[in-house]
Amino acid sequence: MRVGFDHELYTRTQSEKILERIRQFGGKLYLELGGKLFDDNHAARVLPGFLPDSKISMLRSLSDQTEIVVAISADDIAQNKSRGDLGITYDQDVLRLIDAFRAVDMLVESVVITQWKAQPQAVSFRKRLRSQGIRVYIHYPIAGYPTDIALVVSDKGYGKNEYIETSRPLVLVTAPGPGSGKMAVCMSQLYQDHQRGIKAGFAKFETFPIWNLPLKHPVNIAYEAATVDLGDVNMIDPFHMEAYGELAVNYNRDIEMFPILSAIFQRIWGDMPYKSPTDMGVNMVGNCIIDNDLVEHSAKQEVIRRLYTTLCDQRRGDASEEEVNKLRLLMQQLNLSDEDRPVIAAARKRADATGNPAAAIELPSGAIITGKTSSLLGASSALLLNALKMLAGIPKNEELIPPEVIGPIQSLKLDYLGNNNPRLHTDEVLVALSITAASSKKAALAMSQLPLLKGCEVHTSVILSAVDENIFRRLGVNLTCDPHYQSRKLYHRGR
Repeated sequence: MRVGFDHELYTRTQSEKILERIRQFGGKLYLELGGKLFDDNHAARVLPGFLPDSKISMLRSLSDQTEIVVAISADDIAQNKSRGDLGITYDQDVLRLIDAFRAVDMLVESVVITQWKAQPQAVSFRKRLRSQGIRVYIHYPIAGYPTDIALVVSDKGYGKNEYIETSRPLVLVTAPGPGSGKMAVCMSQLYQDHQRGIKAGFAKFETFPIWNLPLKHPVNIAYEAATVDLGDVNMIDPFHMEAYGELAVNYNRDIEMFPILSAIFQRIWGDMPYKSPTDMGVNMVGNCIIDNDLVEHSAKQEVIRRLYTTLCDQRRGDASEEEVNKLRLLMQQLNLSDEDRPVIAAARKRADATGNPAAAIELPSGAIITGKTSSLLGASSALLLNALKMLAGIPKNEELIPPEVIGPIQSLKLDYLGNNNPRLHTDEVLVALSITAASSKKAALAMSQLPLLKGCEVHTSVILSAVDENIFRRLGVNLTCDPHYQSRKLYHRGR
């Protein structure tokens, strides 16, 4: 696969810049992570060559100087907020993150629960963390935050929060998602460190928007598409322009917050170390793009995918008309249409021809394969088998899974598990293929092609079940769906 981003250059230059910031502030730095530290699949999609775990790979080179603090909002716990890319709640993701950090020998001992109002779900989560030996700290809502500077930067504001004990020079503050209060955690620590006579600084570990790419570069527009639910808008940083006479891209929340942050810094330290919100960020991503044409193409595909994901969310009642309209405007800015995603037309054409749901996949070679609904297989299952046959050089009409394997699975579904649909879903067809592979060389050859599906583009003519969506996610496929259900039922089961 072509690469548009230099992962090794990024790892080296980003870590060098972080070390510079630590030295700048006298040996201790609170680094707020913007975006995901693990599983940054958005960055991997728009920057081919950026690994989903590129950031943690870079930080491992600083592991002996780094410790992790994970922040989570008590409101998000109470509302059962979930990560759309992984399908797990924020509190579950905190546990996953801790395990993931520990698996790569990163020090993580502390979780801070922000916006604490003794919500019952948050109280239970704190108890669970403590039972696992995790130190849990509480941060409270501050009346008038962030504009009432005198209250915020006082013993009744930041000083009321529980102080997080840290021992390493680099303290990385991360969270399951946006709105968790990471910056407020850093500011609270700076205030309390200053009260204790400890020198410390603050910076942001940024990825998007990329400050030294044009405002309307597809990568920056793809960031707006990814954060449409937050209302983020990319803007030219006026503070950076005034200070340096240089164009730099940032986003509205950081620009709007900068005067307030300046006042907070001045109240804590008596001085503001940064001249612009862009100055606060440590972001070498733009310097590591090595194939701009490929990166632009990938970012444009991401904008189309975000539109279809949001259309499906709207159909489920999880997204607004305003979000859809903004994504359509971003499509217009890049002069994009459905024709720029060939699998959309291919899936719809097959669906129209058969009168049933269909699916299409674009393989690494550029070939487009389709799958239709049959009495044995759903469209997604048929698509998987057809794609694996093509990759393995097996004729399309050749049977990979014999009836004696399919039959018992259908009997299990209908006779014992209470399902009405005899067709095999993607997880079931992969199990059937793996069973067949034990005695069939061709089935084994087809199975061995599964890693080649990673990064392939897929479109289906209907919204998929949670099971099929999860299988495509785990295979690393970039999935979009038309925002329609297969049936007119109001209740749609996971199967």
